[in-house]
Amino acid sequence: MNTALSAKVKDIIMVNVGIVIVAAAVFFFQVPSHVAVSSISGLAIVLHHFLPFSVATLVMALNIILLIMSYFFVSHTFAYKTAYGTIMLPAVLLLFEKLFPNNQSLTGDAFLDVVAYIFFVSIGLSILFNRNTCSGGLDVVAKMMQKYLHMELGQAMALSGLCISALSIFAFDAKTVILSVLGTYFNGIILDHFIFGQTIKKRVCVITTEEKAAILTEFILNRIHSGMSIYDIMGAYSHEMKKEIVAVVDRQEYQKLMAFLEKEDPKAFITVYNVAEIHYTPKKW
Repeated sequence: MNTALSAKVKDIIMVNVGIVIVAAAVFFFQVPSHVAVSSISGLAIVLHHFLPFSVATLVMALNIILLIMSYFFVSHTFAYKTAYGTIMLPAVLLLFEKLFPNNQSLTGDAFLDVVAYIFFVSIGLSILFNRNTCSGGLDVVAKMMQKYLHMELGQAMALSGLCISALSIFAFDAKTVILSVLGTYFNGIILDHFIFGQTIKKRVCVITTEEKAAILTEFILNRIHSGMSIYDIMGAYSHEMKKEIVAVVDRQEYQKLMAFLEKEDPKAFITVYNVAEIHYTPKKW
């Protein structure tokens, strides 16, 4: 119970941290530079140029529409968790507007603002995506594209964001439009880096003798608590019967596994692959 409660509290804290990071990136870097980089906030900035509403108000209205879409087209769980971000992001933006009514560019340069925005918003969004939630807006669109078009999140964010960037041509000068398009492209690349840098796993295949396979099986199942598969194989050259063990592990487990193999079975034949995404039912140990 304590473990479950601790995990839930950590999840809530990290979601709030992600939202604050995204809101700060939008308010302090995106709004002053007027760039429409891969977000509903970017669309709100463009609309703010024509409509008598604040950026925070426009973000809230657009997020509500997309939240309803996420309920029907992504999942109910995702929509419930996204609802919190949809409300909190505009709320934090409104708070920043009250605290800093004369918000100006922190860098004094639109290009540096775009670079800073991309970096910080990617951190915030990766925190949210890795907890199956988001801050609303184009994040919802990206999730739908990932689900139905099987695209990587960064690519989905970039593609949907390009449409927003293109609209900035009706409100701002050519330099701002170019910065918006380039910022959207690099935002997708960096977002993929942050997301998969945290979730990437290793598929380790080990070919060894039956005796060593028994020792390795005990280590994988009982020491690092990972699932695995075992196959009987025969070498084409030697015609010797051996065991092939396949396990998918995270980075920490991978380091422990390789250290164990180096010590206990240095002659094993090992291949390692990067795994970006897996779907399975977790085991209870």
